[in-house]
Amino acid sequence: MYYMVEKPTPETSDEAIAVEVQLGNADLFGVLVERYEQKLLRYGRKYLSRREDIEDMVQDTFISAYRNIQSFNTSLRFSPWIYRIAHNAFVNALRKNDRGLVLMDFDTLLSYHVKDETVETERDVAELRSMLDHGLEKLPAKYREVLVLHYFEDLSYKDIGDVLKIPLGTVSIRIKRAKEELRKYIHELP
Repeated sequence: MYYMVEKPTPETSDEAIAVEVQLGNADLFGVLVERYEQKLLRYGRKYLSRREDIEDMVQDTFISAYRNIQSFNTSLRFSPWIYRIAHNAFVNALRKNDRGLVLMDFDTLLSYHVKDETVETERDVAELRSMLDHGLEKLPAKYREVLVLHYFEDLSYKDIGDVLKIPLGTVSIRIKRAKEELRKYIHELP
């Protein structure tokens, strides 16, 4: 079997490390944990309020990722794969608390085709980050999660669609509606 001779550097891609783990170098999985632990804890705060619950779900995410590392397609990016596992863990935790209530997602029904990702100026991004700091908690979860994935975790619309298992058009709609809701909230501030 082929293993990395040297310890991975910060420049070593997640995908290269995942290949090594798939080849049997299990110790390198710790590098992926180090790279994603804080990101997934931050992501989990958008779903759950108790720190212990978030930490448990992140730990479950890493256990699931390790157990299923052989199913990871190394020609794709690692980050959407791990975020999808985390998303499933957090949504399942929420479902346990919601007594099984499942609602139809109106945005998915009205999805439309998007040719290219919307290009935002640096000013738009800075404005949105400021609004996010003030109003994120007021938004429904489906809007919160797309904004967190795009503006805090720097995932593309396509990657967000992969993580949430929704069409690209739905990602675009949710981000647009989330921005509108945030703007309403910000304008209501004194």
